[in-house]
Amino acid sequence: MARTMTSDARKKDTREKIELGGLIVKAGLRYEKRTLLLGALIDAARRIKGDDGERSRLTAIGVEAFGNDDQ
Repeated sequence: MARTMTSDARKKDTREKIELGGLIVKAGLRYEKRTLLLGALIDAARRIKGDDGERSRLTAIGVEAFGNDDQ
């Protein structure tokens, strides 16, 4: 039973990581260096912490990008 739970948790974790990687591709950053990607994500995390305006601005960009999936 514990083995099944561990396997299910690993599958869920793997799926989540694949989906997050897909966001990098969708953003057009597939060929950027990992250090740049990590730096950009850390910078964004710092900027949205406690800044609802910045969080809203970035969310709107994301909503627009997902909305363009049909094109």
